[in-house]
Amino acid sequence: MNTFTINTLVRENILKLKPYISFRDHNEFNEPTFLDANESPFGKWNRYPDSTQRKLKNSLAELKNLSPKQMAIGNGSDELIDLIIKIFCEPKKDAILMMNPSFAMYGFYATINENKVLQLDLDENFEIVKDDFLKFTQQENIKIFFLCSPNNPTGNTTEDIEFYLQNFNGIVVVDEAYIEFSGKKSSLELLAQYPNLIVLQTFSKAWGIAGARVGVAYASEEIITLINTVKAPYNVNALSQELILNALEDKSKLKENVRNIITEREWLQEQFKNIECITRVFPTEANFFLIKMKDIEKVYIPMLEQEILTSRRDPAIPGCIRINVGNRQENEKLINLLKNI
Repeated sequence: MNTFTINTLVRENILKLKPYISFRDHNEFNEPTFLDANESPFGKWNRYPDSTQRKLKNSLAELKNLSPKQMAIGNGSDELIDLIIKIFCEPKKDAILMMNPSFAMYGFYATINENKVLQLDLDENFEIVKDDFLKFTQQENIKIFFLCSPNNPTGNTTEDIEFYLQNFNGIVVVDEAYIEFSGKKSSLELLAQYPNLIVLQTFSKAWGIAGARVGVAYASEEIITLINTVKAPYNVNALSQELILNALEDKSKLKENVRNIITEREWLQEQFKNIECITRVFPTEANFFLIKMKDIEKVYIPMLEQEILTSRRDPAIPGCIRINVGNRQENEKLINLLKNI
C-alpha cells in the first residue's frame, strides 16, 4: 500500500461535518433527572438508548482484545457498508470494487449513493485473479475494495489478505460475516499494521441473533471516528444492545452454535454425494453451500412447492442454488426431497 493519510481519501464535506453528540451519553452523572430529550417519564423503554453503545463496546473490547475506540456498532452490517461508502466515495465521481459473485449489498448501497460499481470477476473456482485485481488498482477513482471472506454466495475464503491491503491505495473492507465457521484467522490481527483496513463482523450468523440487527466495524480510531460522526445518533436500539450484551456474557452458546452447524454441514456434505440431481458441491467454509444442479428448474420448483426456501443464484451463477445449513430436521427434509428428484 502506498503511504497516505486517511483524510486524503475522505470526502471533503464529511471532514467538515460535526457529529451529533448526546450530552448525557458523553458525561457521567450520579442520580440524573432526565428532562433534556422530550422523552416520556413513564415506561420500561422510555429512554433513548446509549448513542455511544459504551457497555457493548467494552464487552467486545475484552472479547476481541481491541480498544473500544476501534469499533463502531451498526444497525446490521448493512448500515455500516452504507456509511463507509458515504464517508469515502464522492457521488457521481468515485467507485467501489467488489468481487463477482459476492454480497449484492455492496453494489446496492454504492448505486444508491451514485457511485460506480466495478466488478472483479472470480475464476472458475471463485478465487481472485491477482493480476486482474492489480489492473483495477491503477484506476484512481476506486476508493473502496469490498472483500468478503468467506465469500457469499460461494462459501470459500480468500488467501493472502495482506496482498490486497498492500497493493490497494484505498480502503479495503474485509467482510467476515461467516468467519466463525472457517478455520482461517480473522483479519482483526492485521489492524495495527494497515490503516486502510476495516473488518466487518456480525451477530446475525454464528451468534444466531439476526433479529437484533447488530453489526460491528473494526478499524483504526481515525476511521471509527468518521463512522461515528456520520451514523445516526441512536442507530442501535436499547433492546438489541441488551440482547447482545446478554449473549456476550455466555460465550459458550456461540461455540455450541458453531459446533452444531459444522456438524450438520459435514453431514450434508456426505449426503450430497449420493444425490443424482447434483453435479457439483463447491467447497465451503461458511454455514451454506453453493450447489450446481443438472436441471435447476426440476430442483428449485419442487423445493418451493414443499416450502423449502433456498437462494437461487442462476442465471448469475448458472445452474446454482445457495442452500444454508439448517437443523437436522430441516436438513433431512431437504435431503429426502432431493433424493426423490
